[in-house]
Amino acid sequence: MTQSLGILVSTDKHLHHVVNLAKAAHEKGKSVSVFFTGSGVRLSMQPQFKELVGKAKLAVCDVSFRANGLHGREDEVPGVGFKDFATQAKNAEMLAQSDRYLVF
Repeated sequence: MTQSLGILVSTDKHLHHVVNLAKAAHEKGKSVSVFFTGSGVRLSMQPQFKELVGKAKLAVCDVSFRANGLHGREDEVPGVGFKDFATQAKNAEMLAQSDRYLVF
């Protein structure tokens, strides 16, 4: 069975670390999921965010996205579809399914 890594990003810092971790885990055959919440949703507007596409399952907290003034920019988030704008229940699901769970 494939090992899995869950990453919670609740700060608008350290995107390069998240990207590098996701890439490294993906290259090792691990399943990677990343959930962005709080000010971490702002990272979805950074050019480097697209490097996560294909390396991890991505989800963004819809409430945080709106609270950070990003409502209407959902189409600008690479690799994140309509259903991937989720609630904290998605975060809880990721936590329950992950062998390892990191928080930024």
